Amino acid sequence: MENAIEAVADLIAGSPRAVVFTGAGISTESGIPDFRSPGGIWSKYDPDDFTYQKFVSSLESRKKHWQLIGQGLFTEGAEPNPAHLAIAELERIGKLECVITQNVDNLHQKAGNSPEKVFELHGNMRWVRCLSCGKRYPMEDIRKQVNKSIEVPDCDACHGILKPDGVFFGEALPERELTRAIYHSKNCDLFIVIGSTLVVSPASYMPSYAVNAGAKLVIINLSSTPMDSVATVLIRGKAGEIMPKIVQRVKDKIGR
Repeated sequence: MENAIEAVADLIAGSPRAVVFTGAGISTESGIPDFRSPGGIWSKYDPDDFTYQKFVSSLESRKKHWQLIGQGLFTEGAEPNPAHLAIAELERIGKLECVITQNVDNLHQKAGNSPEKVFELHGNMRWVRCLSCGKRYPMEDIRKQVNKSIEVPDCDACHGILKPDGVFFGEALPERELTRAIYHSKNCDLFIVIGSTLVVSPASYMPSYAVNAGAKLVIINLSSTPMDSVATVLIRGKAGEIMPKIVQRVKDKIGR
């Protein structure tokens, strides 16, 4: 483990274009429930009830969504953990090109990463958007309405359907975020996967883009991934324990 941590620190210290890619495994350490793991959200609720098509077409589906959000099911009260803070520190010391994330919890920004350097492939549940006029609202403001017995809130500008800004099943990924993520994946020299099993596409294509373009690949995850065999360094462990050690060694190497 120590040799692997040292190797990753060497790669980051020598990299001018390092990209970090994060999945649910980093956020579970902040207490956010995973969706797909045993005991996760989809073991308690039917994913078919959470499709974009059903949300748009069914008032009952929207009621169910807002009821769960009112209960704080997804991201209520979560704080960045040491892994998030370590990634933000990489940006602060000039050793991070960007963060590509599958997570919808806003924790990278909360930890200190610049919003313009965080590409959220699956959206951000801290925001709500009107599907008609595009007006955005802070999730907390809409949650307060729900908790005041407004079962299905609507847009105060046009009375259109309000939808959490996370990407639902059957919904296209945000085009700008996807385009920028692909660009940085293909143009980095080091791609670091943290807390992702790399099984959800098209997000899971990003490390392949990087490796095919000649980048070195680091994977830090508790379980195996389809890309393990091509990783330059593979570490099995918790991101919150490993990333602070890596970043401290990077700082030692570059004198920061």
